[in-house]
Amino acid sequence: MFGLGIEGENLLELQWQGTLSDYITAIAWSPRGNSLAASSAAGEMVLWTPDALTELQTDTRQSIDSIAFSSDGQFLADGGQDGRVRIWRFQEEGERGSKGEFIPFRPHSKGGANTWVEHLAWSPISNQLAFSLGRSVQIWDAQTSKIVATLNFEASSVLGLDWRPDGRYLAVCGHRGVKVWNAQNWDEPPDNLDIRAASIAIAWSRDSKYLASGNMDRTLTVLEWSNPDPWVMRGFPGKIRNLAWSDPLTSIGAPLLVASCAQSLTVWEKQADESAGWEAKVLDFHEGTVQAIAFQPNTFLLASAADDGYVCLLQEAEQVAQILEGAANGFSRFAWHPQGHQLAAGGQNGELLIWSQGLQVVG
Repeated sequence: MFGLGIEGENLLELQWQGTLSDYITAIAWSPRGNSLAASSAAGEMVLWTPDALTELQTDTRQSIDSIAFSSDGQFLADGGQDGRVRIWRFQEEGERGSKGEFIPFRPHSKGGANTWVEHLAWSPISNQLAFSLGRSVQIWDAQTSKIVATLNFEASSVLGLDWRPDGRYLAVCGHRGVKVWNAQNWDEPPDNLDIRAASIAIAWSRDSKYLASGNMDRTLTVLEWSNPDPWVMRGFPGKIRNLAWSDPLTSIGAPLLVASCAQSLTVWEKQADESAGWEAKVLDFHEGTVQAIAFQPNTFLLASAADDGYVCLLQEAEQVAQILEGAANGFSRFAWHPQGHQLAAGGQNGELLIWSQGLQVVG
C-alpha cells in the first residue's frame, strides 16, 4: 500500500522481563537506546541496560506520572504526584552518574496541597524542560538551573504538551483547545486553536507541518501550520485518547495519522484532492481500551497496546503482523527503541517487558 513492509514470521522475540510493584506509568528510551527508564504508580523509577537493572528510586506510594530523557541523553526528568520534578544527570548515556538536585521549585495550590506534575517534555534542540503545573507550564533550563518562562494556560489545568520536532514551538492543550508558544520568544502571545470542549491529546507530525488534537467532544482536529483553517473529523464513539504520526510520508507527501478511541484505531490518510481532506479507515483488533499507540521509527509498522493484554503490530497500519503478550490484566504503556529494533512495554500489574529483533524494512 505504501511501499514499506516487514519481513519475517516473528518480528520480535522476548529479550527480558521484570516486575515493579505497581502499574507502569511511563517508559522512555534514551536517545541512543543504550538504556530504558520506567516508572510506576508506586513511585518507583528503574533504569534498564543490557547488563543491569538499576533502581533510581524506591516505592514512595506517590505516583510518577511522566519521564523523559533530554535530546543529548545527559538528563532524565521525572514528575508526578509529589509535585516535584527530579533531574538525573548521567556521566555517559546509560551510566548512572550524580543525581543532580531537585528543581528548586515545588508548586502548591491555593489550598496548600501539592500540584501534580503530570506532563513533561524536553526540547528536541536544547536542554530546556517543559512541565505542567496546574494551569501553567514552566520552562526549566538545564544550563542555568533556572525557570526561564511561565506559560499561563488559564482556561484549565494543562492536559497535554508537545514540542514541535524542530524545537521552534511548544503546543499545550486543555479546556477550550490548544495554545502554541514561540520557543524563541516566550513573551510573545501564543497562537490559539479554539475548540468547544477540552483537548486531551496533542501531537506534532515529524515533519513539523501538522498539529493534531484529540478532543473530549468526540472530534479530531488537524491543523496545517501554514493554514489557519483546521480540518475537523467527527463521528468517533468517544473521546480521543491517543494520537500517533508516521515518520515516512505517503505518495502525496503527508504522514499517516492514527487516533485511538475506546477499543478502536482510526487511520487517517490525507488525499491528493484538498477538497477531499483526510480519508479514514477504522481498525477493530482489540477487545479492551487502547492505552498507547506508536509507529515504529521510520516505517509504517504501527503498534497498539490495550487493556486486553495484547500489543498488536500492524503492518502498514492495516494488517496484524504479530501479537505480543505478557501482561495478563492489560498493558498500560510502551515505547519503541530509537532505531526501531526493540520494543519495551509495561503492564497494569507492574510487568516490564522488552522484545528485540533486527527488523528489516523492505521496498
